[in-house]
Amino acid sequence: MMITAVVALAVLAVLASALRILREYERAVVFLLGRFQSVKGPGLIIIIPVLQQMVRVDLRTIVMDVPSQDLITRDNVSVRVNAVLYFRVLDPDHAVLNVEDYMEAVGQLAQTTLRSVLGQHELDQLLAERERLNNNIQTILDQQTDQWGIKVASVEIKHVDIDESMIRAIAKQAEAERERRAKVIHADGEFEASTRLVDAAAQLASEPGSMQLRYLQTLTEIAGEKSSTIVFPLPMNLAESIGRILGDPQNAPAAPDSVAAKDSN
Repeated sequence: MMITAVVALAVLAVLASALRILREYERAVVFLLGRFQSVKGPGLIIIIPVLQQMVRVDLRTIVMDVPSQDLITRDNVSVRVNAVLYFRVLDPDHAVLNVEDYMEAVGQLAQTTLRSVLGQHELDQLLAERERLNNNIQTILDQQTDQWGIKVASVEIKHVDIDESMIRAIAKQAEAERERRAKVIHADGEFEASTRLVDAAAQLASEPGSMQLRYLQTLTEIAGEKSSTIVFPLPMNLAESIGRILGDPQNAPAAPDSVAAKDSN
């Protein structure tokens, strides 16, 4: 009776060790006598003790924080950059058979790729073109990890730490750029205004009376309620006529006949 109980307990222990339950996001890479046999799961699977071994692989998306990396950009600026990496295992057998530790391998590859790719670009590109750089790093990592059965879904650069002196230099550069834009805009405004003035002068010159109307309009604009002195433009032709009269009275225009007759009387 005792022997039967012992045998029964041994059988139950063997069955308990043979039964494995895998979750929906897990797969088991099964080896038979050290050789790859199959990928099983999810659900209830049976592993023969001693003869078979199992390696459990998680198929969910893994979020990996890439540590800060010191690098020098193409324009010789020292920066520290860190990123976050999203990847998942597509082929559990490749992830187990082709690489010793796929988590460590992906992490080291991400660090070296981050330094090599960002070191080929200038600081302005690193700050302004993150989306393109993220895509470049993601493409390179995806190609390298394809033989490991891993799919790199996304790479995002999180922080770009710059030295304080370089931050001041960038601020000065931005200020100079804004001043340059302001001067260009001011020059464009002056050019447009001069073009409009030329067009207005040509329009006024086409009709002699229009200039007199413009003078009268100017008087209404400069006159005030308490103004004692009004300064207004004088036509050049009128000024020349007055100058000739003052210089040579004989050139003065003759008085009308009615006025001359009255004076003779």
